[in-house]
Amino acid sequence: MPYDRFFVDAIAQLHAEQRYRVFADLERIAGCFPRAIWHAPNGQREVVVWCSNDYLGMGQHPSVIGAMSETAKRLGTGAGGTRNISGTSHPLVELEIELADLHGKEAALVFTSGYVSNQTGISTLAKLIPECVILSDALNHNSMIEGIRQSGVEKRIFRHNDVGHLEELLRTVGRARPKLIVFESLYSMDGDIAPIRRICDLADRYEAMTYLDEVHAVGMYGPRGGGIAERDRVMHRVDIIEGTLAKAFGCLGGYIAGTATLIDAVRSYAPGFIFTSALPPPICAAATASIRHLKVSQVERQNHQDRVQRVKAELTAAKLPVMASDSHIVPVRIGDPAKCKAASDMLLAEYGIYIQPINYPTVARGTERLRITPSPCHDDIMIGQLVAALSDVWHQLGLPHESAACAAEIRDHRAKS
Repeated sequence: MPYDRFFVDAIAQLHAEQRYRVFADLERIAGCFPRAIWHAPNGQREVVVWCSNDYLGMGQHPSVIGAMSETAKRLGTGAGGTRNISGTSHPLVELEIELADLHGKEAALVFTSGYVSNQTGISTLAKLIPECVILSDALNHNSMIEGIRQSGVEKRIFRHNDVGHLEELLRTVGRARPKLIVFESLYSMDGDIAPIRRICDLADRYEAMTYLDEVHAVGMYGPRGGGIAERDRVMHRVDIIEGTLAKAFGCLGGYIAGTATLIDAVRSYAPGFIFTSALPPPICAAATASIRHLKVSQVERQNHQDRVQRVKAELTAAKLPVMASDSHIVPVRIGDPAKCKAASDMLLAEYGIYIQPINYPTVARGTERLRITPSPCHDDIMIGQLVAALSDVWHQLGLPHESAACAAEIRDHRAKS
């Protein structure tokens, strides 16, 4: 049986659909973010990274690096086992206390990644609630979709950020049946923000629980970095908050926060928590240091928002098709998978600018884009180089500039805001 043939055909299918992913071999330089060394096929080159999810550059912050290195020297590198078998280190306990405090909840539970915290958290919660129905936003992340699928419970999909449609579905389910509304605060590909307060109003009216993914917002928004829910003063109204330590906090891991009883139930039943090794103590210590710093420091968030607005203004002035966004995500529409990949390749090879192409299935076909994520460390010179490079690439590839559709989208967005 020629088993390799199956794999060859599968990869060929991805190439034919312009969906084959190529990874850039990057070596970040501590203290020089967003600069990195690209290990290119023809040798090493310095590049500027414009698509990192280390949104605030906390992965290179001295206090974070110091906490990790000092803890590794004291406690070693590995966790030593699962949480139940010697893996519950004191730095991990401290991290969970810090996370619960960040979100104003009684308790928190740390997982090995944000993906796992959604996948196993949602599925476990839903299984523990008899006759549960999950109501899920149409653009929820794959980790949430997988968690819903693995729960095996009934699901209803509401149109993206459409509270009217959500209420229709809640009405059909009825108040008596247990319900879990699952949604994100900030959607990472379009950069739009959920109407959290209105969703919580519906949850109260129809007696539903709320599960909010704050992955792309924790550390970034709110007086202490608690996310969009903290910024909008509705954090106390959300039942379960999920987040990551791998983006704005610059480390690794995911978590959920909620009541002590809910967290204890997930801790006791979730296979993705029970049967995997715990996060190592150095990573936990580094994440705690990052959270503590961002709880009291506004500098990173203020500088970040300044850079985001500067990038949006410069790209718009250059007539590049910037998609409307209320957040730090800056999507630039291309609308063709081959040209999106070509634009990314040209930026990297000819201009030393790394922006990964975003194609299907991450986004819908026809909405392919470059997803730019400015950081506080991108200076005016870098921004000028980015705009000039994008303008050159747009010209070389014959890409349209601000299209009528995109302009209308931007005008509509500005009118609403």
